[in-house]
Amino acid sequence: MWDSESETGGGGGGGRDYGNGAISSTKHALQTDGFELRDRSWYVATDIPSDFLVQIEGVQFHLHKYPLLSRSGKMNRLIYESREAAEVNKVVLDDLPGGPDAFELAAKFCYGIAVDLTASNISGLRCAAEYMEMTEDLEEGNLIFKTEAFLSYVVLSSWRDSIVVLKNCEKLSPWAENLQIVRRCSESIAWKACANPKGIRWAYTGTDSSSSPSRNQQPVPPDWWFEDVSILRTDHFVRVITAIKVKGMRFELIGAAIMHYATKWLPGMIKDGGTTTNKDDPLAPSVQSKDQRMIVESLISIIPPQKDSVSCSFLLKLLRMANMLRVAPALVTELEKRVGMQFEQATLADLLIPSYNNNNNTMYDVDLVQRLLEHFLVQEQQSFSEKHGNMYDGMAAQRGGGNNHPSAKMRVARLVDSYLTEVARDRNLSLTKFQVLAEALPESARTCDDGLYRAIDSYLKAHPTLSEHERKRLCRVMDCQKLSIDACMHAAQNERLPLRIVVQVLFSEQVKISNAIAHNNHSSLKETGDSAAAAGFYQPMVPNRKTLLEGTPQSFQEGWSAAKKDINTLKFELETVKAKYMELQGELESLQRQFEKATAAAGGGGGGGGGGKKHGSSAWAVGWRKLSMFGKGGGLDGSDHGGDHHHRGAGEGQGSSRKTPARRWRNSIS
Repeated sequence: MWDSESETGGGGGGGRDYGNGAISSTKHALQTDGFELRDRSWYVATDIPSDFLVQIEGVQFHLHKYPLLSRSGKMNRLIYESREAAEVNKVVLDDLPGGPDAFELAAKFCYGIAVDLTASNISGLRCAAEYMEMTEDLEEGNLIFKTEAFLSYVVLSSWRDSIVVLKNCEKLSPWAENLQIVRRCSESIAWKACANPKGIRWAYTGTDSSSSPSRNQQPVPPDWWFEDVSILRTDHFVRVITAIKVKGMRFELIGAAIMHYATKWLPGMIKDGGTTTNKDDPLAPSVQSKDQRMIVESLISIIPPQKDSVSCSFLLKLLRMANMLRVAPALVTELEKRVGMQFEQATLADLLIPSYNNNNNTMYDVDLVQRLLEHFLVQEQQSFSEKHGNMYDGMAAQRGGGNNHPSAKMRVARLVDSYLTEVARDRNLSLTKFQVLAEALPESARTCDDGLYRAIDSYLKAHPTLSEHERKRLCRVMDCQKLSIDACMHAAQNERLPLRIVVQVLFSEQVKISNAIAHNNHSSLKETGDSAAAAGFYQPMVPNRKTLLEGTPQSFQEGWSAAKKDINTLKFELETVKAKYMELQGELESLQRQFEKATAAAGGGGGGGGGGKKHGSSAWAVGWRKLSMFGKGGGLDGSDHGGDHHHRGAGEGQGSSRKTPARRWRNSIS
């Protein structure tokens, strides 16, 4: 800050001389040696008895009428305007701004006693002079003129004095506000905070000016003004920050000043490993809930709108206090939107916000995290739309790899999965809330569902009474094909999971193996595996299902008795479909041969017959290919058995077709 001790002493401008910061009025002055204090009563040291008593907040001033009447318009009205009443010898001025201290200085000025003006007493004296109407109409160079000149030429040119005067204005509302003292001091502080401090003498509050960086040739830190402005009352701090915004200071520096102020005045804002900066600070006493709510609401309203102006951790701590203190809902919603802008920067500890809603029995506020996630998704979509105005621009950006959209969602997905794992231990957390939060993110946000699996397992541990239907519903939020090898091995041995889910985990790996073998080419298998890995899919877990089952404990294998029947039924139905396919294949070949013979006999070698035969063969070839594709898509393992039954006759194929009854075939075990 700027050192103003010498400025206060020298003061003045425009040809005015304040004589070492002292002012006096010698015109019509009563000769006196000064004031004497006796038991909360002031007496004028003079031989003339006092004829007028002024009482302010229990302090009595035994004065004389004439010095006061000559310089105070208010005293004139109080004494002489009431003609009907008896002569007034006493007045009570409990509403005088500045109290007894300011009136003492004003009374001394009326008696011609020199008054030392300082940054500590100027604001109270200026308001008291306005209250007593000590204008130029009564006497040239009256108290209003002299205090106003000291403010303008001395105080506002000094960093430290502007801070001190603004701090003292806290007890002078609304006088200091109406007299523009608050506005002028706020703008003076803002101007100096935004100016280059290299050419100005300044030092930190409470330190000797000889240790200032300007004297020691030390670089000036950009946050040098944080501590000084943090001693101000919240409304005055808001005025200063607003003025600094107008001056064009960097938004991240403004945000840092707001965070510094919050850690000083809000005990709930933890800093540096759990200590608050205001524990031993006399300038920042512990404030009550009402004052804390006012501070939180004020800080929310002045946070710069730019992203990253304050940290996401700070926003979430502020949000925690806002919910605890019942801050206005509109401000809470605005704060939630701000958190949504930076949600990918949050940590699990920041999200574990207790539930302060009496209607909510959960330990943590899961609904709040759900809203924060919704704000994040909405703003991510808006940001993506702004970057890519149309579909073609969006596709081009995706091809160019210039979109950071997926990475932010992936970070949020990992954060949400960790949060679900933590809150799943709460027995009061409903299945619906868990499911809604787990499914809020799109599928593309997760390339691996291991985090979801851990959350599901934690929920099953904490809720052992879930029904079979509820456990299946819970497991639907997870994609078994996105589990890693370790997760699959754990799931295969997890007795809390429904057996049908365990079967899906096993068969998801078996299907990958079967699909790879269907190509009947090792090089194709390798290429398919590489492309699947590049696309984010996982390689087969084990060579076959038998190896996996042998690794499971005996206690889990005993639970397979009910599932084995379903598996055997599926195998039987698969074999039935294979047999049906072979019968249809033989029948098709027989019909094709009969058609060729009939066509040859009818055509007799004619050009038209030859053309018909060629056309018929082509049509049958197309039908054969379609039937082959049907066989491969119907759940078969892809092996070609047509050669094994090529020798079957038409009668055999037709007879088999008539004898085999139609059977329903289950497409899925899920």
